[in-house]
Amino acid sequence: MNQTISADMLPRLEQLLDRQAILDCLTRFSRGMDRFDRDLFLSAFHADAVIAAGPFVGGPVDLYDWASRLHEQGQTSTHHNLLNHSCDIDGDAAHAETYYLFVGRNRDDSNWIAGGRYIDRLERRTGVWKVALRTNAIEWSGMVPTLPVPFAEVPGILLNGAPSRSKDDPSYLRPLINKRQPQVPADPA
Repeated sequence: MNQTISADMLPRLEQLLDRQAILDCLTRFSRGMDRFDRDLFLSAFHADAVIAAGPFVGGPVDLYDWASRLHEQGQTSTHHNLLNHSCDIDGDAAHAETYYLFVGRNRDDSNWIAGGRYIDRLERRTGVWKVALRTNAIEWSGMVPTLPVPFAEVPGILLNGAPSRSKDDPSYLRPLINKRQPQVPADPA
């Protein structure tokens, strides 16, 4: 089935593609930080970007170095979750507000949770959207009671790969394959 795009639909399609490229950019930042993937993290920012995050104000390289040290010293795992996302695009510039939920498993086995918003100015340069300016609006924080990691005692649970803050994480495996045997747990009594 071959359909042509109407002239009035083309601008809407271009805006949708731009919004998706911007969201992909923000996801690269989050995943890069959580997996300690420096290249992926830096791919979300223009080299001359300015980021204000907590006590840090500076460029993306210094941010990665500072934040990865902070997370390595403080947590055994982190999740930078992206939530509500709004984006105003005007040509090669965009302003975005993205709510986030940060969760970290601290080295003392406590759990830290914080929420806020990334407020970004993004620019499309040479056809690629990246963050040019970021303000991190941290709005709340707290501790969550510690519980054991679910199913950690299941034999073979890590055969498909163990979570890792590196490119050893199963999310980098290509192709992703299953090494676990079929098993349907009994219903709880």
